[in-house]
This record gives sequence, C-alpha cells and structure tokens, in this order.
Amino acid sequence: MLWLLGSNPAVERNLQQEAEQRGVTPTRLVFAPRVSHPQYLARYQFADLFLDTFPFNAGATASDALAAGLPLVTLCGEAFAARMAGSLLQAVGLPQLVTHSLADYQALALCLALKPPALAELRTKLAHNRTTYPLFDTDRFRRALEAAYITTWQRTQRAQPADSFAVERSFALEANG
Repeated sequence: MLWLLGSNPAVERNLQQEAEQRGVTPTRLVFAPRVSHPQYLARYQFADLFLDTFPFNAGATASDALAAGLPLVTLCGEAFAARMAGSLLQAVGLPQLVTHSLADYQALALCLALKPPALAELRTKLAHNRTTYPLFDTDRFRRALEAAYITTWQRTQRAQPADSFAVERSFALEANG
C-alpha cells in the first residue's frame, strides 16, 4: 500500500482515479489525516519504507522518519531542495539509499519492497547508526558550533579579515569520547 497525507478530498479522488487507470486497486492508497505531533511520529513504526519525493526532497519529514527508525530511499538532484534527504542519509551512514536516476530509485525501492531481509538489515543498521553517526548527535553539533563561534570571535579580536575555516575534526569527534 502507499500511505499518503490525506488533506484534500479532490487530490485523493484524483490519485485514486490515476491508480485505477494504471491497474492499481484504489484502496491500496491510504490517506491518513493530520494528527498531533506525537501521533504523527508514532505512525512511522507502522511503515516499511519511506519513498522520498522529487524534485523536492523531504527535509524535516525525512529526518523524523530516520529518527523513528524508518529507512528511506531518495533521488538526489542538483538543486538544494533535491538534495536534503540525501544529505541526511549521508549523515546517518546510509549513502546506499541515495540514488541519482529515476530508474535507480525505482529499482532500489522495488528491491527493498520485495526483499524483507534486506530491509530488516537496513533497519538494524539505521538503529545502530542513529546513536553513533552525527545526524542525531546534538551535543557533537553544539560543540562544533561553539568551536566555530570561538574561532570567529578570536579572529575578530585579532582584527583578521573574514575568511572561511573548518572546525577541527578531532574536536567534533571528541564529543563522543
């Protein structure tokens, strides 16, 4: 089944008609109403795979899915809006879920839908990576941001011109150990 936000009856009817014209039983489209934020997050436990949209990727929604342990497949494009979910997947150590063509996106989604053990393996890896990769490590992010602020302030105090710099990787990693 395909689980979608149900917020517009006309859109729902159009999608059901389109599904039927393509040989898909319209009842396989499930339209979920808007609910409270905790209920919304709890819904992710009932899904198998998040299929990202293109050319506008999910941003906060993809982050919510990953935080809830739901793997997602995305198609990465050139524009910022088409790279958000790919960046999230990189930051949580799942770059294999980022595709670069519609054919690859469809093939990966179908492969995972038809191979529950592969999907289960991804869920396990995501569960582990959520606690060990930087995407959800707020404290590491805070430390790196503070280091950047301190460096900026120190450069300003020395009357150095504006310039780019990188926060030392060792500092960012120090937060975990």
